[in-house]
Amino acid sequence: MSVVVPSSLLPASAVPAFRGRIGRDEHSGHYAVPHRYRLHLAPSSPGCLGIALTHGLLGLDDTLPLTVLPETPDTPDGGYEALRPLYEASAHLYDGPAAAPVLSDGWTGRIVSTHVPDILRDLALRFRGEGPDLLPEEHRAEIDAVADLCERSVNRAAQRAGELGLDGEAAHRDPLTVLFAALGSLERRLTGRPYVLGDAPTAADVHVWVTLVQLDTVHRWHLDAAAMDRVAGHPQLWAYAQRLASRPEFARHLDIDAVLRRHRSHCRGREAAGAGIRIVDWPSATR
Repeated sequence: MSVVVPSSLLPASAVPAFRGRIGRDEHSGHYAVPHRYRLHLAPSSPGCLGIALTHGLLGLDDTLPLTVLPETPDTPDGGYEALRPLYEASAHLYDGPAAAPVLSDGWTGRIVSTHVPDILRDLALRFRGEGPDLLPEEHRAEIDAVADLCERSVNRAAQRAGELGLDGEAAHRDPLTVLFAALGSLERRLTGRPYVLGDAPTAADVHVWVTLVQLDTVHRWHLDAAAMDRVAGHPQLWAYAQRLASRPEFARHLDIDAVLRRHRSHCRGREAAGAGIRIVDWPSATR
């Protein structure tokens, strides 16, 4: 069952917590059946890009169709008009944003989940098919730790450093210290092996690669040149990012111009000197 927080209790920009899960068999309500479900994604956003990448790695085009939405929301509240019927069918008198991502159930016409971590996990565990095992049981705790590192110590730290600006405050150095330590940790993981956890891709690579895309395309606009020089000083990490970008599963839904347009449509931060420094030539890498 999906748990929906009443929209009156949520900030205007919040997305309701549709948290349905895909179970193992017909006794679980939502269970894995080919062609029953559909993904609705805007891959210009990092959460949707991670889901699209997972979908591609698992080879789910024929099993679980994917609808690609426009790069930027088309309603004033940050949602999509095309998703409005699903939201209204899934939550009585729903008046919040009809935001992506959405995993919908074609049998009921309702939303199963809008929660990125749950969708990623259910794709990997319930719809694996002939694809790689992205969540090997022996590495699940480590994958969770990598995901947390990417979110807290890279994405949030880079965002915080950009918000604090370039005025030399001591506080500005603290998130950068966290950021550089996290990148160093990932650099060490990738020294001598092709993927984050070894010789095969896992969900950890989805988290890390999408994070690197964001760092090199979005966060760099708000970091100074010195900070970006240090970010670039992780050769194993960025060689890995470029190498994976050349793989069709990674390149398919990556549109750097769309990522930047989406960012600019809502960003109010100051542009810094690091904006001119791009570490990976993403368009060339994805050709």
